Amino acid sequence: MIWLRITKVGALPCLLLWAFTASAADLEIQLTDAKWDGETVPADQVCQRFNGHGATPPMRISGLPTGTQSLQVAFNDESYQPMDKGGHGILQFTLAPGSTTVDLPVVQGETDDLPAGVTKVSGHRAPGWSGTGGAYLPPCSGGQGNTYTATASAMAGDEVLASGKVSLGKF
Repeated sequence: MIWLRITKVGALPCLLLWAFTASAADLEIQLTDAKWDGETVPADQVCQRFNGHGATPPMRISGLPTGTQSLQVAFNDESYQPMDKGGHGILQFTLAPGSTTVDLPVVQGETDDLPAGVTKVSGHRAPGWSGTGGAYLPPCSGGQGNTYTATASAMAGDEVLASGKVSLGKF
């Protein structure tokens, strides 16, 4: 919605413009494996560098708006700016038409071998640190207490219809 207003600044007319856009709805995201409590990253779900064999946590995402074609999930280390905003990888999950709730498949970390229906939007940004490439890098801070999250976006083409965020825990 756009609002226009004409007013005067001194003796000169001035056009003021306000633009309002509707914000995307919120998705509900639940971690569906009890070992992922959102407080502490499970010890076996960290990167290989720290003796883990991590994979993405199993998640149920609900509240998908009509028209959702896929979900993009960005994995973040919010404590370390270079690895925030998808620094641990961004994955896209293709959805069946009409889906309103979806259980995402687990994706193994530190590999580009992805399950059917999952594509890499952006691989993780730390192959030099972790020693591996791949679509997803499990938490890899070495137990420094960094905060890990996942941000999911319901997509119709390139348009974000709704989004939500979940805490994966600290490592």
